[in-house]
Amino acid sequence: MTRAQQTISIGLLLSSLYLACFFGLVPFPQQIQDDVIPYVPFWALVSFGAYLLGKLGWGVLTFNDVPEAHKELMAQIQEARADLRTMGVDVD
Repeated sequence: MTRAQQTISIGLLLSSLYLACFFGLVPFPQQIQDDVIPYVPFWALVSFGAYLLGKLGWGVLTFNDVPEAHKELMAQIQEARADLRTMGVDVD
């Protein structure tokens, strides 16, 4: 199973579980059904965004701890500078 198929399968599973809860096929107390279930997708989206921002921040914070990526990025910067110099652009 490829990663795309796995992601689609998990998405469909979570969507079907949410819809079953939303339409009342899974019995919940009325207060939870009215006050919690409708806001679960928004809560999931905000939580996912916070997770991604945290992961991005951690990656920026520990960037120097990845010497291979640092070397690769510096080589790409030097290559871009050389290409721009051949086109007559002052990059210094």
